Amino acid sequence: MVLNRRTALHLAGTTVATALAGCASLTPDSSTDPKQEYSLSLDRIEQPLVDYVLYHPGEDVYDQPAHRALAEILPDGRHTTYGYKPLPEDAFVAHDERYYQTKIVVTGERRMERPFVRVTPIPEDQVPEDVPTVDSLARPVGRVIKILHSYTVTNGESGSADLLRDDAYVLRRPYELNSRLTDDLDGQIVVMDSDGHWAYRVNVTTERLYEPAYTTLAIEVAATEDAFRDIAFAARVDSRLDPEELNAPVRQLLEQVIAQDTYRETTPLSTEYVNLLDALDLEHVETASNGHHLWYDDTLYRYGLYINDAD
Repeated sequence: MVLNRRTALHLAGTTVATALAGCASLTPDSSTDPKQEYSLSLDRIEQPLVDYVLYHPGEDVYDQPAHRALAEILPDGRHTTYGYKPLPEDAFVAHDERYYQTKIVVTGERRMERPFVRVTPIPEDQVPEDVPTVDSLARPVGRVIKILHSYTVTNGESGSADLLRDDAYVLRRPYELNSRLTDDLDGQIVVMDSDGHWAYRVNVTTERLYEPAYTTLAIEVAATEDAFRDIAFAARVDSRLDPEELNAPVRQLLEQVIAQDTYRETTPLSTEYVNLLDALDLEHVETASNGHHLWYDDTLYRYGLYINDAD
C-alpha cells in the first residue's frame, strides 16, 4: 500500500501537539498516485536573532535611496519619493538604542516628466562592429537594459514585467537619473554579449505621467533590546520547538536534518518525518514553501520544503 501526499500528511498527525506527544500513526491507503520526494532544507543562521531581524542597507549604489530615507525618517521624520519606495515596508531598524518599524503610505500624486527607456531588437547581421556590451556599461544603465532584454525575450512573461510601464522602463531613482543613460545611449545599439547576440537599439523619450507619492516614516516599537527581541520572535519566527518536548524519533530526525542541511524522503513518508513536517507547520504544502524560521535549542534556522515527482 502507498500513501499519497495528502493522505500521508493528514493521517500521520495533523497537529503540532500530536508531533510533540508522539501519537501520530500512518494509515495505509490504496492510492496509485506517482511517488513524490519531500525535500526539507534547514540552514543555521549564525547571527543573533536581533541582528538578523534588523534591516541594514548595503553600500551599493542601489542602496542610496534607502540610506537617504533612513537619515530623514529616524527618529521621527518623513521622507517622500515619487513612483518608487526607497525602503522595504515593515522593516525593523535601530537608532540610538531604540527600535522602529518602517511604514509607507500613499499621500497623493504628482504629474511629472520622466525618462522612458525602450529597446528594439536588431538582427545580428545588421549589428555594426565595436558596439558596447551590456556589461561594459555603468551598472545602473546595464541593469535597465537587462530588465528590458528579459522582458523582450520572454514576450512580457518574465519576472521583470512588473518593473515596466507597458514596454518601457521609467527612470525614477537618483542613481538612474544620474547615470547618463539618457545622454549616452539614446539611439545607440547595445549587445548582450561579446559575440553580438541579442542586439538592441536603445530609445529614450521624456514623457509625463502621474506618480504616486510614497511617504515613508518610522514607528517606534521598542525602547530596549529585550523588548525588541520579543517583537522579533513574534514577527519573524514561525516555529519554536523544544528538544525536551519532542518525542525521540522526531528529535533525532530533526537533528539529522540540522547536521546535513537537507533531508529527503519519497512517499510513503515515515511517521517521524510526517510528524516533523507537522511540527514545522508544513503539512499543507502543495509544491514548495520556503523562507520560514525555526527557533530550536536556542538557535535560529531558516527552513523550507520542496515537493517533486520522484525519479
